[in-house]
Amino acid sequence: MKNKSINRRDFLKTCLTATAAVGTYSFKGISQQSANPYDSKGLPTRALGNTGVLIPPIVLGCGSRFCTVTDPEESIKILSHALDSGFYYWDTAHDYVYDNVGSEERLGLVLKNRRNEVFLSTKIGERTYDGGMKHLEESLSRLQTDHLDVLQIHLIRSLEDVDTICAKDGVLKMVQKAKDEKIARFIGFTGHLDAQAMTEMQNRHDFDTMLIALNHYAETKGDMEKGAIPAAAAKKMGVLAMKVIRPRETVDGVTPEELIRYALSLEHVNAAVIGTDSLDVVNKNVVLAKYFKKMNPTELQNMTAILKPFFIGDNLSWMNPS
Repeated sequence: MKNKSINRRDFLKTCLTATAAVGTYSFKGISQQSANPYDSKGLPTRALGNTGVLIPPIVLGCGSRFCTVTDPEESIKILSHALDSGFYYWDTAHDYVYDNVGSEERLGLVLKNRRNEVFLSTKIGERTYDGGMKHLEESLSRLQTDHLDVLQIHLIRSLEDVDTICAKDGVLKMVQKAKDEKIARFIGFTGHLDAQAMTEMQNRHDFDTMLIALNHYAETKGDMEKGAIPAAAAKKMGVLAMKVIRPRETVDGVTPEELIRYALSLEHVNAAVIGTDSLDVVNKNVVLAKYFKKMNPTELQNMTAILKPFFIGDNLSWMNPS
């Protein structure tokens, strides 16, 4: 009987011919290089969980903020400058399309010539095997590459969502297949809504990374910082924090620099994904990364107290589901 799902041969065919920029690539070749085959340009690096990869403490976030840059040439300048400054970990997603600006397509304009210099991560929001396969093919084409360093399941919402993802025809099967076939070097998932669901996802499969928001959302269930993050670290997963500068929207007297330093000082957090929309942001983050000093316990406690109103989530219109 003919299988309606995409089989292994079709999988390789669609993925490996998804872009005209396909070239030879070997994960074995990377593993035989130094512990850090990427160039941090003097920026300090940290281990990404148990992956064996070293990364800068700041990841180039290419989501909604990045997509406010309407001029493709300006996007190229920002990406190129970031890479030349040592920020080689780039984070994007299939669904990062805002006002007709597609993040993956913008990254592809640089990746087509500099792919081997970038540690590249994207995300798939689909929940079925075939839907995820289609999105993976589209992402590879947009990014003008034939491989990813990290492929993540985008936005874990609830325990019910975890069940859907892990079903027989769920997207988890496709993500693992991508890793088995060396389309993706590492796999992971992201989320900011339910600490219990994030922990349950860790228990369902052997993942390499987790991208997680801190306790920043009014509708968040459970404690991300004391629950899901330590649980991931116990499994030796790489832990990345996102949305770390959001408190500045409502908490007076805090700066993006302080918020980034706070996030990077939390136990088990390997790096923070920071949205980037200008050369100035890149330059400021170079200084932050190069001269980063971890907060001491008293500083962490004080910052937690300052951020308490934000964690409660009062009066933040962007947090409301409507």
